[in-house]
Amino acid sequence: MTIRRIDGIDPATGDVLEIEADARIQGIRRRRTDRPLDLPLLAPGLVDLQVNGFAGHDVNAEDPSPEAIIAIARSLALRGVTSWVPTVVTASEERIIAALRAVERACAMDPATAAAIPFSHVEGPFLSAQDGPRGVHDPAQIRPADAAEVARWQRAGRVGYVTLSPHGADAPQQIARIVASGTAVAIGHTHASPEQIRAAVDAGAELSTHLGNGIFPQLPRHPNPIWEQLAESRLSCGFIADGHHLPMAALRSMLQAVGRGRAYLVSDCVELAGSTPGTYITPVGGEVELSSTGRLSYAGTALLAGAAKDLAGGAEVLVHAGLGVDEVLDLASRTPGRIIRGLLPATDGHAGPEGRERPRVGDLRVGAAADLVHLDRAGRVQGVVRGGRPLP
Repeated sequence: MTIRRIDGIDPATGDVLEIEADARIQGIRRRRTDRPLDLPLLAPGLVDLQVNGFAGHDVNAEDPSPEAIIAIARSLALRGVTSWVPTVVTASEERIIAALRAVERACAMDPATAAAIPFSHVEGPFLSAQDGPRGVHDPAQIRPADAAEVARWQRAGRVGYVTLSPHGADAPQQIARIVASGTAVAIGHTHASPEQIRAAVDAGAELSTHLGNGIFPQLPRHPNPIWEQLAESRLSCGFIADGHHLPMAALRSMLQAVGRGRAYLVSDCVELAGSTPGTYITPVGGEVELSSTGRLSYAGTALLAGAAKDLAGGAEVLVHAGLGVDEVLDLASRTPGRIIRGLLPATDGHAGPEGRERPRVGDLRVGAAADLVHLDRAGRVQGVVRGGRPLP
């Protein structure tokens, strides 16, 4: 493969970076400069740990299609999201397995999709059945945590992590069995008590799914599940930064509480993300409205109907709110990349599309995947290199 050189400015130091790469980064030269250069910022590609759909395609379609997964991967890459995790939501076991198999078929069919997807995430069906924490998950399919069912999923596809609510009496035992079987556990969509959350973490839970959402709209001042997860240093916490799911003051406070290295962004975007503003009919929820600001709501109400900004859009929201580009890249690239590296050995040591060890993502170092983005000073994606090749 041809060695290409990609230049840009390090957002953290202002140094000029000169990267030589084929499918992987082969060399990095760094040089200091005292004068501003007409170069964009250069960073590793964005990494989204929670994608339900994008650009008119749904991971959870009634008839799951590998072609839809490939289309999502290609559309996200053009937006700078070069690694992403398909999210399969609460459904019957048969529907979950069908979606996982569609992801596996997509990876087998298309090497670029295989390089972009390290594994899948199953959000549910082991969630709170109560209104509020349940969100829009199908109440008819909510069921208790079951490690044996997770093991059956694993035979259908690579499940990196499962989101569950640890409110059941045997939740710690089920979590320990799930973790021992090679799938990580995230806490989410929960009404669990602080004691139950601590027991879940003791049993091996290590992530919090879109913290601050998937919970009652009104909570006691303290204790409550948000405080408990923010304070738990063993949890890495995901947040939706679309400007609608969390007020900016709440989001910034939570990011500060969790700290760099543990906090990360997800889009949690649905199939209408990337669509033009307007009114749409969806299989779940019926008529919805997509605004020009990316807010997706049930028609005629203020209720959210899902997330309609991709991860690049969430990153722009945070830069516009005053966070530094380098801090946002920690949230949208480096930390989720580290999480993927931590979860891969626990799945199956899945190799990349060429049969070699899967390269690191969300990282600028020799040997890492040559998935790169050029950004302007406002954090907007200006160009993408995926697998060493510039995208049009």
